[in-house]
Amino acid sequence: MINKVGQIMLYVNDQDETLKFWTEKVGFSVVSEVDNGQGFRWIEIAPTKEAETSIVLHNKELIAKMQPELNLQTPSLMFYSENLEKLYKDFLDKNITVGEIVTMPSGRVFNFADNEKNYFAVMEKK
Repeated sequence: MINKVGQIMLYVNDQDETLKFWTEKVGFSVVSEVDNGQGFRWIEIAPTKEAETSIVLHNKELIAKMQPELNLQTPSLMFYSENLEKLYKDFLDKNITVGEIVTMPSGRVFNFADNEKNYFAVMEKK
């Protein structure tokens, strides 16, 4: 039985630039970073170091060579925020590409793009 989501793999073209985006603009923390010294490096990030679920940034080109059968597309992720208006304004102030705040049956939500033009969503959840 699966009882929680542990890590989400995000395959990116530029780990350093993507790390900067998630830490400097979105406010995530680095949980761990591993580099085997032979080109294989992954960076685990999360909203807080104590978060149960984290995102692991992997080098897309390297993973494609190692496991060509993998689907390297960006997963569709939904994040939650207790203060959607403030987060939206913060993202605008940091020049993050954002969509309009819309009201869905499940609540208010907006999308945003990372440095590689991958889109994610944030829903208000109190």
